[in-house]
Amino acid sequence: MTYMLRWPDASQTIAYSPSLVIQDYFAPGSSYALPVFMEKLREATGIANERVKAKFGFACSRASDQLEAIEAEARRFSDLPEARVDVLSFGPA
Repeated sequence: MTYMLRWPDASQTIAYSPSLVIQDYFAPGSSYALPVFMEKLREATGIANERVKAKFGFACSRASDQLEAIEAEARRFSDLPEARVDVLSFGPA
């Protein structure tokens, strides 16, 4: 599935998760402090990768690559103590 994020500078990212578990961690229309968002995203991505590995015998490299890209984007705002990430929507992959 995909999900749309809005960063503190109003830029947007369409991200990918191989599992619906992402919906257990985030709600569309919600805003999260950057550190909280990243902690939840790392946990959700880890669970998603474990589900893929259990089903197919290997982790999802696309999900790992997506997490790395979001980590890089988040670093741009790490010096802003009030930085928030908005989860705008979920959609099909």
